[in-house]
Amino acid sequence: MEPRSIVITGGTGGLGTALCRRLIRRDVRLAVSYLLPEEATRFEEEFGTDEDRIMLRRVDATNPESVNGFMKEVAETWGPFHGLAALVGGWAGGRDVEDTDDVRFDRMIDLNLRSAFNTVRAAIPHLKEADFGRIVLVGSRAAIDTPPGQAAFNMAKAGVVALGKTVAQELEPSNVSVTVLMPSVIDTPATRAELPYADYVNWPTPDEIAAVAEFLLSPESGVMNGATVEVYGRA
Repeated sequence: MEPRSIVITGGTGGLGTALCRRLIRRDVRLAVSYLLPEEATRFEEEFGTDEDRIMLRRVDATNPESVNGFMKEVAETWGPFHGLAALVGGWAGGRDVEDTDDVRFDRMIDLNLRSAFNTVRAAIPHLKEADFGRIVLVGSRAAIDTPPGQAAFNMAKAGVVALGKTVAQELEPSNVSVTVLMPSVIDTPATRAELPYADYVNWPTPDEIAAVAEFLLSPESGVMNGATVEVYGRA
């Protein structure tokens, strides 16, 4: 099974970059998606451009054709891959259900749920062909606690949890397992900018959550199929 190949969508964000730092130390090939050119530039400055180890491609995770093309290229280049971390997502608060307009609702569903659905759906055939696979999704504590003022985000992340649990049962006959990370919040510059007056001292860092994701992508995590994994820290 070595060297393993792992796909990370949204791999140039805060959590994705931290996960790549951990996985690159192992004998693992990484297929990483980005959306904005500056993300790719920053990523290449840190990790280099060795395509024997890292495949960096622009992918719109909300577009099925874009995602399917990416997965197909990875499989054609390296063969069936063994792991997927679907990390594309985003937060928007400030609205209860009554005040949530269609634009905000669609944005949260597209960015969080549709992106995860497109990504998982496209990856499943390749993971099954490898006869070993790990899928890691990112839900949120908000899917459980459902705090007011961020209705669209809560609903989208609840959908991600349902997606993970559904796929876990569908893939039980295979050697592919699915887990859903459940952050309370992640201490990134983007999150601090969104919440400038919050006390971020106890927020979990990207690297702390990436350490958990690294384990969930490993062969040893297979007994955790269908699990939601709380990574709240002390936030």
